[in-house]
Amino acid sequence: MHAFLDPARASAAPNSAAPNDSSVLFSSASIARAAERIREPLSIVYDGEQRRVGIAFDNADTGERAKYSTLASLPAIYPEWLGDRGFCETHSLRFPYVAGEMANGIATTSLVVAMANANMLGFFGAAGLSRERVEAAVDELSRTLGRDRSWGVNLIHSPNEADLENHVAAMLVSRGVGHVCASAFMALTPAVVHCAVAGLSQLPDGRIVRKNHVFAKISRSEVARQFMSPAPSEMLGALLQKGAITPDEARLAAYVPVAEDITAEADSGGHTDNRPLGVLLPTILQLRDEITQQQGYSRQIRVGAAGGLGTPASIASAFALGAAYVVTGTVNQGAIEAGLSEAGKRMLALADVADVMMAPAADMFELGVNVQVLKRGTMFGVRAAKLYDIYTRCASIEAIPEADRTRLERDVFRMSLTDVWVETERFWDRRDVGEADRARRDPRHRMALCFRWYLGKASRWAIDGDPTRQTDYQIWCGPAMGAFNAWVKGSFLEDPAERGAEQIARNLLEGAAVVTRAQQLRTYGVAVPASAFQFRPRRLQ
Repeated sequence: MHAFLDPARASAAPNSAAPNDSSVLFSSASIARAAERIREPLSIVYDGEQRRVGIAFDNADTGERAKYSTLASLPAIYPEWLGDRGFCETHSLRFPYVAGEMANGIATTSLVVAMANANMLGFFGAAGLSRERVEAAVDELSRTLGRDRSWGVNLIHSPNEADLENHVAAMLVSRGVGHVCASAFMALTPAVVHCAVAGLSQLPDGRIVRKNHVFAKISRSEVARQFMSPAPSEMLGALLQKGAITPDEARLAAYVPVAEDITAEADSGGHTDNRPLGVLLPTILQLRDEITQQQGYSRQIRVGAAGGLGTPASIASAFALGAAYVVTGTVNQGAIEAGLSEAGKRMLALADVADVMMAPAADMFELGVNVQVLKRGTMFGVRAAKLYDIYTRCASIEAIPEADRTRLERDVFRMSLTDVWVETERFWDRRDVGEADRARRDPRHRMALCFRWYLGKASRWAIDGDPTRQTDYQIWCGPAMGAFNAWVKGSFLEDPAERGAEQIARNLLEGAAVVTRAQQLRTYGVAVPASAFQFRPRRLQ
């Protein structure tokens, strides 16, 4: 039996366990303490004389308990049990918890290893990195974790660098990376279909087995539909013709969805449509049910939740909405294992809920795509928006009004645009000479690449902690960071130096279980105090 299903092996009670009350509990203080005793079954009792509802644990005095009638009995709750049982079974996990793929390697190999060691799933943040950096990370994770523990790597949609996207996908398949998170996709591409289809096989009883699991992060129904449907036949044909997949894999792909794990991403850091989770998740769940029935799938597609998940209550609400698993991102940027500078982590630790804004995305600048970033302590968002405004108004660098160009070179680039182009041209000649050649022919594209120089550098300055560029730090951040900071205030997790990824995850899950228990008690008529919903962080093992 899996640990997450076996009460004898499930997570132990926190160090600060509440005392064992031997009486029937009616007071607000005792009910608040009782809500934290999630690993003990309890009974809901009714005092007919005083017309009140209370709680009795198994160790309650039998004589006192006999005075009251029993309304209900509630079993124990474990954080392991909050999500979909099939999710943890399929991916060999103990907890239905995923640490998302923060770009530019901010979701480091160390963070992925920490999640794997905690029997959770982590994705390496490959977006924005060179193919050599991604390959090195895959090699390191393969050596450290092997195939015994679950871990994954991000595949981000790269419309301006299709060759890079295809290369990373092929590398992930060839290296046997069994979990791939597909993010920022607006439509299916051969690369993501390759990851999903490679390794499909069939058992003698007819069941189709997946070797590779694609997690599709989506925020729109039309994109979710594509991932929930079988791969398009024309893409399968093209992959088959190239020898990327086998005839058997192409045949079996017609009977399974591209992805069986769909993450509904609400208002998050980075690429986001700012959708409320309470609106998005039920919509995607309903779509899942419709497509499953239409396609006649033999097993259910699992739908997880991401975006805005920075407190136990938000985690509990995601599971209550029907999420099979939860994905955290922004709150992990401040983790000890995260690849963000200490200066950047301190800035995140000061963020409030409203200290975020939308700004142009470096990888999809010309398309007008935005990402959500930290606003407090940095001018990046304002300066990036100004760059996009100029891009929409001007046909080339030479066409930029003199006053605007002077301000850009003085305040944003801190060098002439001529020098920026020299650096940019050198970079693209090494990375993708086709982009450089296009810019040499197209003045507007040359301007776009120069502006993207600043957007890309702003992320690097934040990662490296360049003190001369702190006002230009680009740090992807959603409102969950502010909620997290408010929750941990006054606890050991308030200190950025204490924010280990596992402690963040375990406290969020433990707290979510407590909030779930408090809500259960309330639905049976127990007068649950507000304090029962305010789980405080503590050191968990």
